[in-house]
Amino acid sequence: MRIWTYLRPFSHHGVDYTVEVSFTFSQTFSRLFRGKKLLDEQSIQHMDGIQTFVHALPADVGGAARVEVGYVSWWSVGIAVLQGDHTVYESHPGKNVRFAEGMMQGSALSLANDGSSDPASSGLDIGQMIESNQSKWQRNKYSIYADLALGALFYSVGKFTEDLALAAIVGAGAGLALVVLQRFVKVDLLGGFAVFGTIMLVISAAFSLALQDDYWVQMKGTVLGLLTASVFMIDGVLRQGAYFGARMERYMPLPLHHNRIAVGMSGLGIVMALANYYVAENFSEDFWLTWTTFLDMPLSIGLFYAIIFWARKKPTDPA
Repeated sequence: MRIWTYLRPFSHHGVDYTVEVSFTFSQTFSRLFRGKKLLDEQSIQHMDGIQTFVHALPADVGGAARVEVGYVSWWSVGIAVLQGDHTVYESHPGKNVRFAEGMMQGSALSLANDGSSDPASSGLDIGQMIESNQSKWQRNKYSIYADLALGALFYSVGKFTEDLALAAIVGAGAGLALVVLQRFVKVDLLGGFAVFGTIMLVISAAFSLALQDDYWVQMKGTVLGLLTASVFMIDGVLRQGAYFGARMERYMPLPLHHNRIAVGMSGLGIVMALANYYVAENFSEDFWLTWTTFLDMPLSIGLFYAIIFWARKKPTDPA
């Protein structure tokens, strides 16, 4: 299922082309069309890292020409059409379509603690980073599946019973069941935050049982969000991210400043808590259920990427 698509039309030697870049939950696709005819299609798995796609233009358009497709920022994709070594068109003039690749190479250098401009000479190349990312995915995927299952359970119970208090209690109970199950399985179901996650689940369950009212079920996200944000902020400011910041870095493909990621996640928690409050106060209960299950995720993902961009370590940063 596609979750987002970019269209980048351009003309070359009087012929109209379109590059379509689409994202699914697992892959990125880049397709080159001449009119409505598909000329080339390439794809990459998200866990394989970031790649600049290169589509060759037909030879009948005047010599060797190609279109390069890649990120020009953390949130936008652009194209550059090249004739030999000369750039003849840019969708985002002055922007580098290999921006993200450059950032990844810079991260590789930082990880190796080497100022060399050659990732291979640092002992950690992009291939090694991809392998590291895949290893992290294999380690963390079960906790992600568990989170998605809990969210789906809450949505399903709330939707079909129209009782948010019951849905919250069932969700909290299922979360606590995961804590018990974790003792009997080797895979990580709690995402490396076992102690903190267990505490929050107990608080969530107690909140749901004590305040079995639909309004307070809606407010639970705001109350617990602000509580969690406060804990992250304390860790980031007073302890330089020694607890949460260090654990967050376990899941990231880039080296991070622990204090920044902790403070950033605190800010994310505050924004999402206030957004939850606004939706609960101004929209219907049914819309709130849809928001909290599906619609707040794109917002939180976008903010999360911005936090990672701010918290990342650059090659020039001190160790």
